[in-house]
Amino acid sequence: MATVETSVLQTITPVTHDLGDFKVNRTLPGRQRTMVGPFIFVDEFGPARLPAGRGMDVRPHPHINLATVTYLFEGAIEHRDSIGSHAVIEPGAINLMTAGSGIVHSERSPQEQRADGASLYGMQTWLALPDGQEEIAPAFDHVPGDALPLVEDDGASARVLMGTLWGASAATPQHSPTIYADILLGAGGAIPIDSGADERAVMLVGGETELDGQPLDLFALYLLRPGHDARLSSAAGGRLMLMGGQAFPTRRYVFWNFVSSSRDRINQAKEDWKALRFALIPGDDQEYIPLPEVPLTVSYP
Repeated sequence: MATVETSVLQTITPVTHDLGDFKVNRTLPGRQRTMVGPFIFVDEFGPARLPAGRGMDVRPHPHINLATVTYLFEGAIEHRDSIGSHAVIEPGAINLMTAGSGIVHSERSPQEQRADGASLYGMQTWLALPDGQEEIAPAFDHVPGDALPLVEDDGASARVLMGTLWGASAATPQHSPTIYADILLGAGGAIPIDSGADERAVMLVGGETELDGQPLDLFALYLLRPGHDARLSSAAGGRLMLMGGQAFPTRRYVFWNFVSSSRDRINQAKEDWKALRFALIPGDDQEYIPLPEVPLTVSYP
């Protein structure tokens, strides 16, 4: 029988940021590891119910050389960006925003959800763009839940969010080979994890689950050994995210909301944001997040 030592290459404990109304658990980037496949930023937020009249308000801020992926378990987020995109994401759908050469966006709780207090529970991840595609044109894709395949078997279901898993392929665009899935295990349910990707990791986001018979800690990121045929199971029921893809051959640096293979490019983006040279967001151009002196998100060293 496999043990956690044979299944798991590395376990990354989250750093928790208490934002007052809700908490964010961050596993990437960190001192232990920067990336898993193209995933270079992994945040889990909630579950939380905000006070009546309140909502989440992430003011306009910039990104370069990456793609953001937003996925919700509960609640809704209204997205606006500087190329004119406007969409409300709800559970089961994907928002993929490709920053490329540069984009500004905001994320807020829809107004109609604020009276009773908005609920927040979900994932925000960033994907580094591959060599030769870091400066592509910005783009935005909203993929509804009914365009994402649902695989069901043995008391388990898995919604394929990106890439191909269990023989099913998602419609979500990808810039490099990527896998991403939302796995629900019923009581007594089990599911094997495809072993084809270069790098794979799982995160328990609710309930209880075992990996090859070993219990998982909530919100920790477990990097699986390459080629290992792992199996997830749950006696009482649980929910997990599976993520990964092709390993990157060249390093990526992170500073605040900027990701790039070039430190000089990041420094240029910092100066451009301070000088207000990024495009504005139609319908949300009255405020912005200033460049921090010491950001919470950085690459090491």
